[in-house]
Amino acid sequence: MDTLRAIALMVAGMALLAASDAFLKLASQTAPVGQVMVMLSIGATALFLVLAALRGVRLSLSEAFEPKVMLRNLFEMIGALGMIVGLSKIPLALMAAIMQTAPLVVTLGAALFLQEPVGWRRWLAIGVGLVGMLMVIRPGGAAFTGWEIFPVVGVTGLAARDLVTRLLPARIPSLAVSAYGFAAVLPVGLVVLLITGAPFSGEGETFGYMTGAVVVTAAGYLAVTMAMRMAPVSSVAPFRYTRLVFTAGLGMAIFGERPDGWTWAGAALILAAGLYSFLRENRLARQQAAVLRP
Repeated sequence: MDTLRAIALMVAGMALLAASDAFLKLASQTAPVGQVMVMLSIGATALFLVLAALRGVRLSLSEAFEPKVMLRNLFEMIGALGMIVGLSKIPLALMAAIMQTAPLVVTLGAALFLQEPVGWRRWLAIGVGLVGMLMVIRPGGAAFTGWEIFPVVGVTGLAARDLVTRLLPARIPSLAVSAYGFAAVLPVGLVVLLITGAPFSGEGETFGYMTGAVVVTAAGYLAVTMAMRMAPVSSVAPFRYTRLVFTAGLGMAIFGERPDGWTWAGAALILAAGLYSFLRENRLARQQAAVLRP
């Protein structure tokens, strides 16, 4: 029963995070991208500070300025900029498909920069996933606008952030790392506002959408955390890919998007490659554990 509840929580978490994408896209239609970044940074940072206080987690400036934490924050800035600009400019279904390549990019980065062993099967899965991304984006095609590059940069930044996260000292709590990361997005949003010269929107609609984004992001984060602690990772992690379905569905329901066949085919390739890579990693981990078990 715990496994079933964990799966339900993971699916609910993905639905909530898909709703966060929709709220951010709605907010970007009533306010400039820089303002959306500023408001997301303030709201999410405040949220994690409250969670840290409730759990008795101590935050310190010395930890925030550690080189590896600052490097992680740099990649967080790049990822946030790419993702929010992408959300504001391209359909949600395209965003969802591109975002699902993140685990494959993390595996690629771990092999190239952390010297983690990756067999030919997972290399093949990475290649298939990248082909799927190209099918979704179709650079040079009639539907290509150029804005599709931003979520690709965003996914790369977030993947690099996740790789650096593995190298952080264990003494720095996860809640503190999350708070530092979201706080780092604030200056990027301010710079974007300054460069674009876009006026700050004071519409209540914008504040409503951003409040919704912060609330559902927090709820989604909590649901995923509970799911991962309630059952084995191998049982619940594959259900992360339901976010693709939820995000595409919200795009069609709210924004009237109609993804074409190439988008669906590319998304299917990305989904298959990601699931295979995860299952392969899980199988290898079990085999290694069996060898090491006395």
